[in-house]
Amino acid sequence: MTDHRRESRTILPIAVLISGTGRSLANMIEKIQAGELDCEIRLVISSTPEAKGLGFAEKAAIPAAVLRRGDFPSREEYSRAIFDRVRAAGAELVVLAGFLKQLTIPDDFVHRVVNIHPALIPAFCGKGFYGHHVHEAALAYGVKLSGCTVHFVDNEYDHGPVILQMAVPVLDDDTPDSLADRVFAAECEAYPQALQLIAERRVRVEGRRVRIDRTAR
Repeated sequence: MTDHRRESRTILPIAVLISGTGRSLANMIEKIQAGELDCEIRLVISSTPEAKGLGFAEKAAIPAAVLRRGDFPSREEYSRAIFDRVRAAGAELVVLAGFLKQLTIPDDFVHRVVNIHPALIPAFCGKGFYGHHVHEAALAYGVKLSGCTVHFVDNEYDHGPVILQMAVPVLDDDTPDSLADRVFAAECEAYPQALQLIAERRVRVEGRRVRIDRTAR
């Protein structure tokens, strides 16, 4: 049976940038295929040919490209090459999914690049805070809550306006691995939720504040 409600929705074309395992990419593909996320992945770009996430793109028949930072003389030229590919693919939003290279955001993509960080920004964020470094820092500090933050990307590390945050408890017997697993489970909910809000045109940026229209469609 045809789902006419699904057909009537506006599908947001996106490009996903990866550097590693691609677990977030795999989660997005699963949500899209299940009809739970109104996005179409037009392109996957990896910063390395060794990224396991390229396998998820191939399996889903999504076009993919590898652009290595070392092949470009500057961050600006690297960024320009990436966004040229994104524009050519017709993507309206760039989704960073474990992409470890800093980008320079062009004017036409301001508030059109998003990232997820494995902590509650502004805690444990900025240059050098990625992957297990974040969870090690949270445990060393002794916080009782951690979580993840979906935010727009600007030209500073983990600095753009916050779209959505989801908290998880930090347990007394946590290790960086166990905390990372709990945070990633939250990311698998939070990132698609934020992307869906953007796809439904419910997100509006006012300075550093992100306003979300919560009214039903």
